[in-house]
Amino acid sequence: MRDARLRAIAAVMPSLLVWIGFFLAPLVYLFIVSFWRVRQYRLVTDATLDNYIAAGSEYQHAILFTVVLAGFVGLLTTVLAFALAYLIRFHAGRFGNALLLTVLTTLFGGYLVKIYAWKGLLGSDGIVNRALLETGLISQPITWLLYSPIAVVITLVSFLLPYAVLPINAALRGIADAPIEAARDLGARPVRILIDVILPQCERGVLTAFALAFFISAGDYVTPQLVGGPETFMIGNFIQSQYVNRMNAPIGSALAVVTMLATLAAVALVSFLYRRALRACST
Repeated sequence: MRDARLRAIAAVMPSLLVWIGFFLAPLVYLFIVSFWRVRQYRLVTDATLDNYIAAGSEYQHAILFTVVLAGFVGLLTTVLAFALAYLIRFHAGRFGNALLLTVLTTLFGGYLVKIYAWKGLLGSDGIVNRALLETGLISQPITWLLYSPIAVVITLVSFLLPYAVLPINAALRGIADAPIEAARDLGARPVRILIDVILPQCERGVLTAFALAFFISAGDYVTPQLVGGPETFMIGNFIQSQYVNRMNAPIGSALAVVTMLATLAAVALVSFLYRRALRACST
């Protein structure tokens, strides 16, 4: 019995060490630094709450804007990913695996490559504006397609969609056909089958997809910087500026901790509303 327990501990020890070294330890250090000060570009280990006060007073609008934009990206990505995964699971038939492979091949493209590709598509001289001009739908290029929150949303959704498809597709594949066929035999319409049978069983996959898209969007600073323009700065841009430009790690750490808590609260709220909505629709 003891040998089996030791073997089990030895089996999980490498993963545990990786988790501690690459996640827990940096997170603890980030939290500790958020209470320090900076004097003459040097860290001073004086405990203070001034960093959190500054984060709550000076950057509250950036945090709120980040949470709202990331929430919209997360919801849109999850809806599109669910529709695509639903198509693959229930309607694509023998072409489902090929369609899933096609979705996954988009992961091989670099993140910056995709950003610059969307800059070329959405710019004033980009493909989208040229197509609209040639078809006569517009008389002059649409300038707000690029360097705006819309460009950030489009770029992030296109990048995160394959990642969101994976957990939803795995959850849908775990649903047996028997309950669905039984619901059809009892006269349930497709919408009722979706609400009463499919969505409750793939709850974990849907929430995982949303959390993945939401957390990555909330922490991103490259996309807003390259396609968002000066009016679309998210909290990640301010954190990056504190670390790189102002050499103020305590303020940057406090902003990161506050953003982390805000995003965790937002995901918890979405999870609660998702489960409550399913119960309300089932009654």
